[in-house]
Amino acid sequence: TKRGTRLLTSGWWGMARKINYTGDWIMGLSWCLVCGVQSAVPYFYAVYFMILLVHRAGRDDHLCSEKYGDDWVEYKRRVPYLFVPGVF
Repeated sequence: TKRGTRLLTSGWWGMARKINYTGDWIMGLSWCLVCGVQSAVPYFYAVYFMILLVHRAGRDDHLCSEKYGDDWVEYKRRVPYLFVPGVF
């Protein structure tokens, strides 16, 4: 970047900008799935966690846009997916 730092465009972070959030959410969902489907209550955690992660990703995107400027635009062009490669 123009700041002299690096933005990862290979490996896991070359597939999606917040791929680690996807793993975190899958882990949280698996804790809910252990409870079965008798009640919806355990799944409120997965829904809450998804909202939290999407909001956090949006805040991070805004801050990185300010921090890196045009380099962030290029980074998003190279790594277009946010959470799930090929989907979102």
